[in-house]
Amino acid sequence: MSGGSNEAEAARLRLPPGFRIKAFDSVGSTNDEAKALARSGAGEGTVVWARRQEGGRGRRGRAWTSPEGNLYSSIILRPNRLPADAAQISFVAALAIAETAEAVLPDPSGVRCKWPNDVLIHGRKLSGILLESEPTPSGLVSWVVLGVGVNLRHFPETSDYAATSLIAEGAPVLAPSALLEIYAEHLAVWYERWLEFGFAPIRAAWLERARGLGDPILVRLADRTISGVFVDLDSDGVLLLDPQDGGPRQRITAGDVFFPQPPAA
Repeated sequence: MSGGSNEAEAARLRLPPGFRIKAFDSVGSTNDEAKALARSGAGEGTVVWARRQEGGRGRRGRAWTSPEGNLYSSIILRPNRLPADAAQISFVAALAIAETAEAVLPDPSGVRCKWPNDVLIHGRKLSGILLESEPTPSGLVSWVVLGVGVNLRHFPETSDYAATSLIAEGAPVLAPSALLEIYAEHLAVWYERWLEFGFAPIRAAWLERARGLGDPILVRLADRTISGVFVDLDSDGVLLLDPQDGGPRQRITAGDVFFPQPPAA
């Protein structure tokens, strides 16, 4: 692990008020670095940014390929909320990433959000979001680490989902630091909105970009796969599904969503 040239570049970053940067050329995982800082008392808005990760990971412990040229960052947040409410920050992050993509793409119309926390461009995965937290004795979260990886230059050729990058979709050639500035700006806005007004405005904005709303989807759970229609996002971020077999409406709290039909051209 080293700071090196990334520290000099970080010193020139224009970040929102209250954001502080800790930059590295290489780390095992930006989330692990941020968690260690959070446990030692680092304040809200502390951002860990690395040129590459040697042990990046996504949801459910999946490996996250992290070559140099993409954006890898984790931010410490201290929202003083219950864990169930703090989980809504994944939707906050998805909106920030979606707006970041829309800001740099020549055609932003293909940007969509996929439940629970992916951002897609023309149906292809652009980013990953990983939330980790620890509770206080009172039951509130002591801190939340919001880890984000955005494919700027590179994307995996083989995965469960088709993937893409911003540059592959026509964005100008940007440095990861420039993308971090744009992302942090949008994240600060949506995070403050969530703190002040709760989940309702986040839900509304997310649904405007939702992929598959009103359409048939497949939801892969830990023990089975359910097919049905994606009806709505509940007031707490849970996916509401009307099963294909005509059974009662299902509240899906965790799972992987697949689309049985290709996206419209």
